[in-house]
Amino acid sequence: MLLTLDKTLAVGSQLEIDAIDGTDIIPLSHTLAAQCGYSIESDHWGNTKVFASLLGCYVDNQADVVFTFGLRLRLYGDGLSEQVEHDVTETCSYSPWASREILCDRNYMEAAVAPNGIWKMTFHTPDPKVMLLTDAQRAGYGAMVTQTRLVIRSPYNMAETYSVEVAGVPMEVFSVSTYYKIGSLIVDSAAACPTGGVVFTEKVITWHVPRRITPLTSSTVKILETHMGIYGQRLDKIKMAARHYKLSVTESHIIIEIPVGSPDGYYKSHAPDYAYHITYTVEPMLELLWRAENTQADTRYKVLFPITTPLMPRPPHVIDNTVHEQRVFDILLGIFLHDVELINITFTTRVLTVAECNARGFDVQEHHFANGSKTFSIRVPFSDELVLKRNPDPLTTVYFLPLVFGLLVLPDQTPFPHPAELEASREDVVLPTITGSCDQENFYFSVKYGSQQDNFQTMMLHAGSWRELDIELAKLYSLTGNGTHFSIVVPFTAPAAAFELVNFKSIRARVDLLLLEMPNMWQLDDLSLACYFPLTTTECYANGTVTALAVKVESVSNLNPEYLTLRDQSCKPAFSNDRFAFFSFKLNSCGTTRTFFDNVMLYENEIALPYNTGKQSRKGPFTPEYRHTISCYYLLNYTKTMAFRASPRSTNPVADPGVGHLVVQIRLSQGSSYALFYQSEDYPVEKYLRQPLYFEVELMQSTDPKIEVVLENCWATLHKDRTSLPSWDLIIDSCENPDDLYLTVFHPVVADTRIQVPAHIKRFSIKMFTFTKDAAVLKEQLFVHCDAVLCDTTKPDGICSGQCANALSYANSFRPTGSKRGLSATDASQYKKQSSSGPVLLSNSNLFWKI
Repeated sequence: MLLTLDKTLAVGSQLEIDAIDGTDIIPLSHTLAAQCGYSIESDHWGNTKVFASLLGCYVDNQADVVFTFGLRLRLYGDGLSEQVEHDVTETCSYSPWASREILCDRNYMEAAVAPNGIWKMTFHTPDPKVMLLTDAQRAGYGAMVTQTRLVIRSPYNMAETYSVEVAGVPMEVFSVSTYYKIGSLIVDSAAACPTGGVVFTEKVITWHVPRRITPLTSSTVKILETHMGIYGQRLDKIKMAARHYKLSVTESHIIIEIPVGSPDGYYKSHAPDYAYHITYTVEPMLELLWRAENTQADTRYKVLFPITTPLMPRPPHVIDNTVHEQRVFDILLGIFLHDVELINITFTTRVLTVAECNARGFDVQEHHFANGSKTFSIRVPFSDELVLKRNPDPLTTVYFLPLVFGLLVLPDQTPFPHPAELEASREDVVLPTITGSCDQENFYFSVKYGSQQDNFQTMMLHAGSWRELDIELAKLYSLTGNGTHFSIVVPFTAPAAAFELVNFKSIRARVDLLLLEMPNMWQLDDLSLACYFPLTTTECYANGTVTALAVKVESVSNLNPEYLTLRDQSCKPAFSNDRFAFFSFKLNSCGTTRTFFDNVMLYENEIALPYNTGKQSRKGPFTPEYRHTISCYYLLNYTKTMAFRASPRSTNPVADPGVGHLVVQIRLSQGSSYALFYQSEDYPVEKYLRQPLYFEVELMQSTDPKIEVVLENCWATLHKDRTSLPSWDLIIDSCENPDDLYLTVFHPVVADTRIQVPAHIKRFSIKMFTFTKDAAVLKEQLFVHCDAVLCDTTKPDGICSGQCANALSYANSFRPTGSKRGLSATDASQYKKQSSSGPVLLSNSNLFWKI
């Protein structure tokens, strides 16, 4: 008899079963159940089947034909607030009986033969062992007599049972002789049940049962009936064919074949050693009816045989369904049985539950299939911070997602992990780009960020070597920017501009920028921008004066302009620095030659390095490597026609001696081009320390080419009073202050539409500084003062020999102490010139001049 309990009643609860015997309730322990013919089959999810032998204890037996049994099911546990009881009753009929009935159930063996009163029993183990009925029952055996049957029942693995092997199949046997109370009748009973004989493959379970079970019969038998069933229920041939079950009889065995995964069994997940495995469980039944040779005695042999396959490894598969263009990792994990749950996912830096993953936008889903299996999927955007990124080359990004799925087998709560690593590559890097342009004075560069934003380094070829565009250069070149790009402005005279070619009216300059990815030093973009800028290198004046500008170009990188001379090596530059040399001379001097041809008079000279500068190299005397020809053309017969109208003079002119005045002004330029100047209302002007200041001193209201402005002394103070202390010398006796770390720089002046006489203008630049005392800034404001001398160019003498014409003599001269513009020894110990940080103010400066 079979009773099925649905899992909806038993899930999460504990089940206990009592037998109902009239008004008595008898709890069925495991021992009593085996002794009395009860067995229970329960899977991991609470589906329970209760089997009872028709000839079991507490069964109402009516003439061995109609059988009724009652059970009380008691449920209790965490899922129930109080104990729940269910009483069930089942009635079955059974006929006809074979002469001998043998039943092999899960937990007991049973033999039923013709009955009589039981006195004592002899167990053959195989040695005889005698027990009285009461002793046998106390030992756990079942023995009873019904109206037509003698029932002997033994649990497995009792002391009086033994194992044998029949046709290669292990079997457990009990054999007993029963002595009746009336007369001397002895009845032999025996049961032999298989405990093995199962062969497994990945697809089929094959169960072998011996055709002749020798512990039960010693003669040849004739098989009258063979039946296959599941869970004690016979199956007809139609159902067996539909499920692909096979029952066959050979000379030695009865064989049952069951496909792994048939619908009458069930799969179960396991995780030994944290690795995913499954098993398949099914309970076939074999029922035989045989007759011994030369007898009419029949034996009905029924075996209920639960079979569970060995652990079968089923490592999950990670299927990468990622479409790189969608920029999302699309992962499928499976296949699992229905009793596996996804609990969490471990990423590189954190562990997220399924709910947290979905809240983050990862879209974790569970997919179910008709056969009860399932898979899990997850989608992770490339842009999420949990996705690792690397760039194997400048254009490619490799997205890498290592993760570990945290899984759980139910209902036993067995955890197991499964790692996965996904990788996707995309050429999705937008590189930064450089664009540039020029006007008459400056280079203009714009750097547009790519997809990596500002994750790169900007390099500039500055003064002949590559240098990072740091804070200092950013200030020097007026860097501005936002979240998409930055821009800089580079004057063509700046150190970052390399001079390539110089001609009569222009100069070709170049600026090189380079973008590097760090730390791999990949070149992302570069731009070498070259432009022509207006620059007059030679000016020939009608009064026979020539000015010439020599420029150091890349092709003579080792040139030092201060060593350049005219043909007459005593004619040296009136001004020079590391890039320029400026000459001013008369056409009848410095080795100038004169040539006549075709009504033209040609004056020529040459700027070059002298053959012997007094400096020797390792390879011998210094040899010329720079030549620049100066040419001036004059027409021999050139007439200018001037229109005038005469009017009669009423009186003859009379000379009247008197006093006149000339105006000299000093102005601060907004840049190195000296095109725009600050006005009175602009002061004070805010400048950063070490930022260059460009000054221009100009003689106003005069067109006399015989006059030249020479700056005698210039200095800076903290107050408008030009005699106040402390002060700092900028120009001393027409030259830069040699004690200053950042020397004053003189700039050449050439004629243009504004400047008619270059000698009337002097230009110089300094780097912004302030005064400090004991590391404290005294006052964030400076005043610049100058003494200027107006010289007669026809009578060069002393300071009127030209700006810094006495540089060598001054370098070896002695400056008297107590000068009104210098710091005394005491002052020097108290005050310092500081130029390392911060903005300061430059106030309107004044100028004192003398003739």
